[in-house]
Amino acid sequence: MRNLLTKAGLFGSMSVAFGSMWWSQQKTESDPITPNPASNSADASSASLYELKLVQVLFRHGARTPLKSIPDVIEAQWVPTLLEAPPHTHIDYVVTDLEGGPRPPAPVEDSYRTKILSGGTFPGQLTTVGMQQLYELGERLRKRYVEETPFLSPTFVPTEVYVRSTNIVRTIESARCLIAGLFQQKQKDVVSILTTEAESEILYPNYHGCQLLKLLVGPRWAELSTLPGVAADLQSILSALGIAAHQHVDFILIRDDMVARETHGLPVPPALSSWRDTVEERAVDMICHLYEPGKREALQLSVGALLHMLLDNMEKKLEDSSAEANSRKLFLYSAHDTTLIPCLMALEIFDMKWPPYAADVTLELHQNRRTGDAFVKVSYAGQDQLIPGCSGVYCPLQEFKQVLSAHSLNPDVYRSRCNSTGRTD
Repeated sequence: MRNLLTKAGLFGSMSVAFGSMWWSQQKTESDPITPNPASNSADASSASLYELKLVQVLFRHGARTPLKSIPDVIEAQWVPTLLEAPPHTHIDYVVTDLEGGPRPPAPVEDSYRTKILSGGTFPGQLTTVGMQQLYELGERLRKRYVEETPFLSPTFVPTEVYVRSTNIVRTIESARCLIAGLFQQKQKDVVSILTTEAESEILYPNYHGCQLLKLLVGPRWAELSTLPGVAADLQSILSALGIAAHQHVDFILIRDDMVARETHGLPVPPALSSWRDTVEERAVDMICHLYEPGKREALQLSVGALLHMLLDNMEKKLEDSSAEANSRKLFLYSAHDTTLIPCLMALEIFDMKWPPYAADVTLELHQNRRTGDAFVKVSYAGQDQLIPGCSGVYCPLQEFKQVLSAHSLNPDVYRSRCNSTGRTD
């Protein structure tokens, strides 16, 4: 299967999902996201009716080195000084498995470290710029949940905050930097960042651990060159850049290297400038073809277990009166662009723009102070979203569960489906 995907241009573009090479970035990755018509002020007048009970933040790592340089063009110099950690991002932390034991093996990270970019660094590593981006996301969360609304303690308290990351250095370090910004390096105990083994990861579409997802998506990669306009545009850009025909290059790979350079102020091939908008558009076309929301199963297997976990956290918060459940206020999940895209698709709020570095999807659980009814409020990159199928920005929990019912999968069903070879598309 790996050979098939390599020939389709996937190797060097896809990584984490396959334990070998992931996907990419957004423009300068610091551009603001166009607000949803349901702006932050949409329900401001009624916000006092709702008591905040739980916050869950699913976020993308910060800016990083590219996963693979565009072949046959002048390479950027990815020197070690670009990866230095600012002192204000340091915290006392430990990386464990989900049960608090030793950190599991990290085959995806190991695959990065078999290669060295021009300049001497490894592919896929969080940079100083990326660390600062996550620190600033933490500061935004602090303003919202510590200063404006006294929801979280101003100092990190382990019983209040749950932190989970994919078992990859850039997401682990991104979680560290967010915590540093959120709590201003103040902590009552060591921060535990939880990870799991690659086989059972649900914080990204797991083609290695879900055989049916691999079977569904593999052929779609092979079809990408036949999509309307994609093949012709790709040939034109390869010609403009002087890239040899035998090189396995696609728009996601080109975008990955291009955006990484732009974000860090490194030279971009001049011939690429006039193609920037096309590269962005075609990379999104490719990723949308992989998940095809109209054909539910691939999207469901990509994000269904994660959505179930987010819903389960909310239901347990409402049902469990134990001290542990009552003290847990924040779940943080450090993940990838290829986590956020299918999540946004399942919520039907994907804006056809690649998620920026440090973009976040935040789910707030509220209770109506008068009736006790539960509501969910979703924001993307700081902008409140009106979810299709919801009667308002404050979405009744039952409506929200109905919205996600087409894609959410409980763990047993997810594992059973992944191990099958049947298709229901």
